[in-house]
Amino acid sequence: MSEKSTIVPVSLSLTEGDFFTLWAPSWRENGSEWTAFLGDKDQLFVFRSLEELLAFLESDRNHDLKNHPRWQAFASGDATRVVPDQDHELDIIGAPALLADRPGYTTVKEISRIFRVTRALGSVCSADHINVFFASHSVLGNVDRGPEHFSGSAGLSEWSAIGRAVLDNWRAVVTDLDDAITVVDVEPDAVDAAKTKIESDTEAAKQARELTEQQKQAEEGKADPYDSSPWAAAGIDPVRISINGRTLYTLRTYVDKAPVFLGRYGEIFTFPNSKSLARWIADHQEHSLAKLSTWEDLLTLAKAGELDVTVHPDNSYSFTGLVKDIESGPDNVDTTQLERAYELMADAADWAEDDSLNSYFLSNPRMQDYISYMVGSTGTSGYVPSAPYTDHAEGWQDLENMLTKRFSKS
Repeated sequence: MSEKSTIVPVSLSLTEGDFFTLWAPSWRENGSEWTAFLGDKDQLFVFRSLEELLAFLESDRNHDLKNHPRWQAFASGDATRVVPDQDHELDIIGAPALLADRPGYTTVKEISRIFRVTRALGSVCSADHINVFFASHSVLGNVDRGPEHFSGSAGLSEWSAIGRAVLDNWRAVVTDLDDAITVVDVEPDAVDAAKTKIESDTEAAKQARELTEQQKQAEEGKADPYDSSPWAAAGIDPVRISINGRTLYTLRTYVDKAPVFLGRYGEIFTFPNSKSLARWIADHQEHSLAKLSTWEDLLTLAKAGELDVTVHPDNSYSFTGLVKDIESGPDNVDTTQLERAYELMADAADWAEDDSLNSYFLSNPRMQDYISYMVGSTGTSGYVPSAPYTDHAEGWQDLENMLTKRFSKS
């Protein structure tokens, strides 16, 4: 439970063992700042077990925290509201042993929490030794600066100074707390009922957390890792093209739904592998993508050697075997492969503002009918391909040649 809940359960390790109570770390009321613990007037209530604490709270006996502005919100929670999280399990009597260790992250944070709660207890209980101890040793407050503050020889020396102050005075601090607490007895039957509630609600909370984690993992499993890549952020995609026995890489984006390739003057810059593409990006700025506002982000990564060229499956195009399959007949053609390959052809022609593709179809209308038939487009006027299919295969080869003529010589 977070201190943002305003009232938090805490466990305190003192001379006679572990005790449980509630703490209201800090709130403002009528222009003043307050802190409080579960108690009644001058008494600080503590309990030997969580079930005793819950049984007391549900007995509706009087205590000072009922006047807290968030008490009703706290009291309406389930039984787990009395279970401290790890940050609020405070080994007060063990503070000197913690300070004997090196000031690592865990140790410093734990000492900081122990000091904070002990100081608050001293203030609420008007415990003289505690209040004088913290007022007389300003160095104690430095534990709130974190473990980095104690790095180096100067930091270790300061950590040792805190340890010495605690070693000399902590027995009196703990004695003050031992004297301040009031261990409250609760009816055994109420304690048994509270124990059942805590066990039941703890198991329900565990199952809820597990379900949430499973749902989170399922959602993460559905998430496309490409969506978190710099390419997705820039809106510019690497493209892989397998054609004529080669695999080539380039880039493409869309501006106002119009394709824009990595290239210049109608020439698409292609590369034999992803690494050569990334290296080229770092050293060249004369191309169609350089004017895009997000290009600078990719360029910065490329210059730092941190740009990995990741191709999403949607941007991978294979022309391999299409000519042969077309010649064998429509039933042997992977229509998805053909449709995607044609998509790339059309994008390249649009970007180059080259009318040669349209001119080709005007001269070879049956080739356009064939593609429309294969991809399931309307408007083919009842056209159905018929054997022999050599003309279709040769026509497709012509289209591939038109595309590859736009590629740079890599």
